[in-house]
Amino acid sequence: MEVAVATAAPPVTAEVLVAYAVVCLALVLFVFEPIPVDIGAIVVLVVLVVLEPWTTISPEQAVSGFSNPATLTVLAMFVLSEGINRTGTIRLLADQIVGLTGDDERKQLAAVIGLSGGFAGVVNNTPVVAVLIPFVTDLAERTNTSPSKLFIPLSYAAMLGGMLTLIGTAPSILASDISDRLIDRPYSMFTFTHLGALVLLTGAIYLLTIGHRLIPERIDPDEDASDLFETREYVSEVIVPPNSTFVGKTVREVTDQIGRNTDVLRILRRGKVIHRDLDERAIRAGDHVLFRGRRSTLLELTDFRGLQVAPGPATGGRADDGDSSPIVEVIVVPEVAIAGESITVADFRRRFDVAVLGIRRQGEIVTGQLSKTRLRNGDTLLVQASEPAIERLMANSNYVVTEEVTRPAYRTDRIPVAIAIVVGVVAIAAVGWLPVAIAALAGMAAMVVTGCVKPPEVYDAVDWNVIFLLAGVIPLGIALEQTGGAEVLAHQITTIADYVPLVVFLVIFYMLTALITEIITNLASVALMTPIGIDVALELGAEPFSFVLLVTFAASDSLMTPVGYQTNLMVYSRGGYRFTDFMRVGIPLQLLLAVVTSAGIVVFWGV
Repeated sequence: MEVAVATAAPPVTAEVLVAYAVVCLALVLFVFEPIPVDIGAIVVLVVLVVLEPWTTISPEQAVSGFSNPATLTVLAMFVLSEGINRTGTIRLLADQIVGLTGDDERKQLAAVIGLSGGFAGVVNNTPVVAVLIPFVTDLAERTNTSPSKLFIPLSYAAMLGGMLTLIGTAPSILASDISDRLIDRPYSMFTFTHLGALVLLTGAIYLLTIGHRLIPERIDPDEDASDLFETREYVSEVIVPPNSTFVGKTVREVTDQIGRNTDVLRILRRGKVIHRDLDERAIRAGDHVLFRGRRSTLLELTDFRGLQVAPGPATGGRADDGDSSPIVEVIVVPEVAIAGESITVADFRRRFDVAVLGIRRQGEIVTGQLSKTRLRNGDTLLVQASEPAIERLMANSNYVVTEEVTRPAYRTDRIPVAIAIVVGVVAIAAVGWLPVAIAALAGMAAMVVTGCVKPPEVYDAVDWNVIFLLAGVIPLGIALEQTGGAEVLAHQITTIADYVPLVVFLVIFYMLTALITEIITNLASVALMTPIGIDVALELGAEPFSFVLLVTFAASDSLMTPVGYQTNLMVYSRGGYRFTDFMRVGIPLQLLLAVVTSAGIVVFWGV
C-alpha cells in the first residue's frame, strides 16, 4: 500500500520531556538493578503520581495496574501452571518420551522442543522450563548426550511456544490490554495461534539444523556435577593435628585468620558431618575440615600452617541425622521473591540445612568466600544435603533441583482434573462465554477446590515479582500515550519508512523492540513499545493492530542474550554456557524470526 507520512511533527512539550525523563529513570532501574526490578516499577509508579501535573497520571490510574485484567490473568495463570506441575502431568509425559528417543540426539532434541513448545502454549513458559530441567538432565545422562545441546533449545522452544495462545506468556496478555484500551481491539485466545505455530515451526527447524551445529558442547557427557564445578580444584580436606594453632578456635576465627577467599564447608568429626551453624563451631584435634578457596590459599594451609592433607578426595561421612548426603545442583529461579531478598549463602544454609560446595554464575565459578556471597538470579549451586532437605528445596518454587534424588510426591490421581481445568479455561475464553481474566480466575479457584493445588501452595506458586512489575509498568505506558510522548517518538521512527519498503520497516521495528527487550524486561518493553507502535502505524497510515502484534512477538522472543529472558538465565549455568553462546545461536534465529513474523503479519492481517 502507499505510505502517507505526516509532514508536521507533534510538539515537544514539557509534559513530553517529563514523561521521557521518567522513562529514562525506569531504564536505569531496570538495566542496572540497584533495587529489584519489581520495586523499581513501584518507584516509577510513585514518581508518575508525584509529577501528575506533567505526567497526567492520577493516583487512581497509578494503581489501576493492580486491578488490570492483564495482571489478574497472569496471577491466575501461575496457579494454573502450579496445578499442572503438582500433579506431575508434564513429568509423566516426559518420562514416556525417554523410551522413544533412545540415543538419537536429533530425536531427543525434537522431543525437548515439542514438549517445551507445546506445553508453553497453555502453561506459563517459566514453570514449563523449571519442570523440564530435571527431565532434560535425566535424558542427557541416560543417553550419554551433552546437556549443553539440549538446554538452549529447551528455553527457546518455551519462549516460541508461549506465542501459541494468549495465555502462554505475560507480554501477550499485557499487549492485549493495551490494544483494547488504545484501539479497541484486544486479543482473543487464538488470535495469533497460526502465526505462533509458524514461528515455533521455524524455530524448531532452525534448532534441529543450523542451531544444533552452532550450540557448543560445553559439558562433556561423562562430566558429573562435581566436575562441572571443579570442586577438586577448589576444595581441599585437611586433618587438624593436636599441635595446630587452629585447635580451640571457632570457624569464624579460622577463616578470618586465613583470609576472605577461604571458606569452611563442613567438618568431619568421628564419622559425622557437621555443617550447621559452622561459624561458632570450635575446631578440635583430629577434625577433618573441608576448606574451599583458591589453590594458592589451600596450599598455604598445608605448607605454612602445619595441617595435613587427608588422603583421597573430600570425604562425605554421614549427616548429623544419620542420613547420607548426596550432592545435587540447585538453580535460583530468576524473577522470584527469594532473589529480591538478596540472601547470602549462609542464610541459604540455615534455611534449608544444607552444605553449599560451590556456585556457578553466568558460566563462571564464584571463587570468593561462599558464606558471604549473595545469591543472584540464575545462580547454580552445588549442594550437599540430606534427602529431606532436597525435598524441601523441591517444594520451594524459588529453586529448581536439577538432579533429583527422589521424585516429589506428585498428585497423579488429579492429572485428569488438572488437564480438564486448563482445557476448560481455554475453551471458555476462546468461545467468549467469559472474559479471559474471569475464566483464568475461575480455573485458579477450581485448582484449589479440586485439590490439585493446596491452599498454602497458591501464594508460593505466584511469581510476585512479575505481578508487581506488571502493575508498575502499566501506568508508564499510559503516561507515554496521554502526554504525547509516544506520538513524538513515533514521528522520529517513521522517518526510516521514507527510505525502505513498509515490510522492511516492519523487520526493523521488530529488531528495535527485540533489542530493547534484551536491555529491559519484556513486560516493560511491551508497555513502552506498544503505544509507540500504534502511533507509528497511524503516522504511516498503516494497520495499528499489525504493529501491536509485531511488538508482542518481538518482546516475547528474547533470544540474543542469556539475560534477556528468565528461562535463558535458568539454563545458562546448567548448560555450562558462555554469554556468547546465546549470541551465536540466538542472533541468526532472531533475524530469521523478524522476517518470518513480519511476513506472516503482512499475509494474515495486512499493513
